Amino acid sequence: MIKLQKSIIGLLFLFVTFLPHAKAQEADSTNFSVYYSSARKYTIADIQVSGIRYLDKTVLIQLSGLTVGDYVEVPGDKITEAIKKLWQQGLFSDVKITATKIVEGDIWLDIYLQERPRLSDVNFYGVSKSEKDDITEKVLLLRGSQITDHQVNSAQRTIKGIFTAKGFLNTDVNIVQRDDSTQNNSVVLDIYVDKKEKVKVNNIEIEGNEALSDNALEKAMKKTNEKSLRNFFKTKKYLEEEYEKDKVNMVDKYNEKGYRDAVVTNDSVFQVQVGKKNKTRVNIDMTVEEGDKYYFGDIKWVGNTVYPSEYLSTVLGIKKGDVFNQKILDKRLFDNDEGLNNLYLDQGYLFFNLEPVEVNVNKDTIDYEMRIMEGKQATINEVRIVGNTKTHEHVARREVRTYPGDLFSKTLLMRSYRELAQLGHFDPEAINPDVQPHPEDGTVDIEYQLQEKANDQIELSGGWGAGMFVGSVGLKFANFSVRNIFNKEAWRPLPTGDGQTLSLRYQTSGKYYRTVSLSFIEPWLGGKKPNSLSLSLSHSRINYSANKYYQSYNPYGYGGGYGGYGGYSGYGGYNPYGYGYGSYYPSYNYNYGSESDNEDEAQIWETTALALGYGYRLSWPDDYFTVYHEASLEHYNLRNMGSYFAFLADEGGQVNGTFNNLGFKTVVGRSSIDNPLYSRRGSNLSLTLKMTPPYSWFTNTDYSDENLSNKDRYKWIEYHKWLLKGQIYNPLTNPNSDHTLVLRTAFEMGFLGYFDKGRQSPFEGFIVGGSGMSGYNMYGTDYVALRGYKDYSLSPSSGSKMYSKFTMELRFPITLKPSATIYALAFIEGGNTSMSFQNYSPFNLHRSAGLGVRIFLPMFGLMGIDWGYGFDDIPGYSDAAGSQFHFVIGQQF
Repeated sequence: MIKLQKSIIGLLFLFVTFLPHAKAQEADSTNFSVYYSSARKYTIADIQVSGIRYLDKTVLIQLSGLTVGDYVEVPGDKITEAIKKLWQQGLFSDVKITATKIVEGDIWLDIYLQERPRLSDVNFYGVSKSEKDDITEKVLLLRGSQITDHQVNSAQRTIKGIFTAKGFLNTDVNIVQRDDSTQNNSVVLDIYVDKKEKVKVNNIEIEGNEALSDNALEKAMKKTNEKSLRNFFKTKKYLEEEYEKDKVNMVDKYNEKGYRDAVVTNDSVFQVQVGKKNKTRVNIDMTVEEGDKYYFGDIKWVGNTVYPSEYLSTVLGIKKGDVFNQKILDKRLFDNDEGLNNLYLDQGYLFFNLEPVEVNVNKDTIDYEMRIMEGKQATINEVRIVGNTKTHEHVARREVRTYPGDLFSKTLLMRSYRELAQLGHFDPEAINPDVQPHPEDGTVDIEYQLQEKANDQIELSGGWGAGMFVGSVGLKFANFSVRNIFNKEAWRPLPTGDGQTLSLRYQTSGKYYRTVSLSFIEPWLGGKKPNSLSLSLSHSRINYSANKYYQSYNPYGYGGGYGGYGGYSGYGGYNPYGYGYGSYYPSYNYNYGSESDNEDEAQIWETTALALGYGYRLSWPDDYFTVYHEASLEHYNLRNMGSYFAFLADEGGQVNGTFNNLGFKTVVGRSSIDNPLYSRRGSNLSLTLKMTPPYSWFTNTDYSDENLSNKDRYKWIEYHKWLLKGQIYNPLTNPNSDHTLVLRTAFEMGFLGYFDKGRQSPFEGFIVGGSGMSGYNMYGTDYVALRGYKDYSLSPSSGSKMYSKFTMELRFPITLKPSATIYALAFIEGGNTSMSFQNYSPFNLHRSAGLGVRIFLPMFGLMGIDWGYGFDDIPGYSDAAGSQFHFVIGQQF
């Protein structure tokens, strides 16, 4: 109606313009009149467009439908149609067509157009910055663009929809246009948003359900929950999109129980006012029709030649008479991990297709025909690796299990993904094995898309504890390249790309303590097989007499200090996160004597350690198994150390001399975890045996002789040490999600044995309790975390001979981005120690529970904090249990 009125106004304008001059048109071409009672035809001599600043005039003339040389009747329909066409563009606030000149049968026309105002600025009121960004992203109000009524109305609807989707069902949006005084023909939009309160679900009423209870159906609705005690920890806000999904979830729940015809026949959502404050809530009324319960009948296989029908039926695992369950059927057939389709995909049948068809429904029984089209086997044509901007291609390619010329295998494809993730050089969440099939020739290309991540680590830290300051500097280069050391162009700033690990670390507290360590790991010795070579060297020195804290040390006391860490701790590693030696064992006498500046009287403990290791993978029982062998030599030089190792003291009450620990270690392990930073599935098991030569078997010395000096008894210490550890990861929600809830179950057991009772090792024990961070780790001791108890509180200073520990932990990821991996956790665990096998009770546990968080930053490694509560007292250590905080640096629990 508005457009028609504007067209009439245009015609009236022509009438008023032409009428006064009609009689003098031959005499004066600009002085003419038009009579509507007697229209005349003219030839268009020229067309001009006026009033336009931004638009193309030639295009506008074309849009009008008028062309120079055409005949038009004035007044007439063609002029009217031209005005309508220009109005329909929605770009103008005024449209006029006038005659500027008439000469005999020719007419000159002018199309006057007033452009709609353009947007100069947008202001938001009543929204946060993040909400403003969300609106700006979804509502395209571009500065400089024309503003139409349709755009304003559309923006209003979109903004209201944004907040409705967040639970603000009664949001009001008011958009005000005002002229911009600083720019001609420009407007400013002021957008006022009143979100009001989020609307929550007050009550859900379900009718027609008999087979499933109201509670079961409401549990199936994941995001739509009424206000009740059982939903205390669940969201109660009403979201229309989630509600529609939950109706499907409710029907799926019926399908799982055999009711495949179940439907929601009617539902209504209406707002109500509840409580004294008349808060707005919604009630939901639903009516369901359950239908009959169905069962699986005969299942026949058609088109299968690779596998016999009996075998496929066994793999499917569904028998005649089982309750019909569409979810189970789909999972058994098509699941990425367990589906029957994987049988074919692992044999190269990439073009395989399976279609389950219902061939007969007899009352409550459904017969299926599984129609298989196997197709031909796909051969791998090309394997590409992209995205490795820092790591050399051969480092990634040697981990890939899919080779050109081989048949396609999904298992090997996913194994390749795992091995690339385990390298640590690439973001595990960004690895994408892109499969590109070519049905025309029966081949497939595979492109492993990688994204480099920083994994070098640096340590610059300082900490105060136990009466001293400790400073550290450390570097860990996790993608080093030895072969390019002498290549000047490869130093950026260091030669990298070959996947080798080089670590350097120095720590000191002045006169009291200093240590230096170096380690190197080559994961593919020779470059042809995954045989690793490792080398580490360290030297540490502690002068107990240089620290006043130890001069007044009390066996019941406990000290602590805090510092920073860069992710590496080798032999002789020291950490300023804890001091003190926990529980009191009366057979030991802790007395550190007096401070002395005399080097001959000082209490000195020096350790020099060297280790050489070699590891390789096994092909049996499967290639997840690995074996690692290591030979190590630790040389201890003790002077005046009777106060620390009282049980080694000579007649003068001191321990002087050197002690040597020549050990040989073998670790048999199996690791199938999918991601080293946030594991969702798989397991990690290991059995470790470390032992020294049984020197006592080859001598005639009676080591039970109390008169035998410690220098002779322990010059070469002997022992055999066993460790059994296991971790199992199970996803509790979608394992392919960025928010997978994971259950981690773990156990540990350790035993330190001897070859001769009179020659039991004073070193290599287990120290249990607290964060598991080592104070000195100067003599091969294993530090075992047990949260909820103070550090070292379950063991004597020299370590326990046996221990056990069991853990259950729920993990939830907060972010899994390359820049930072952060996840929260909740745990329960228990553990215990013993000094002899006879008194060992592995399930008589000190129990604890608590919460924590882990943060992995590429530059600094793993960090975290836990709060644990220990439930069981420790004899002789009154405050060891209870509420405890633990800091975690560079290690996993």
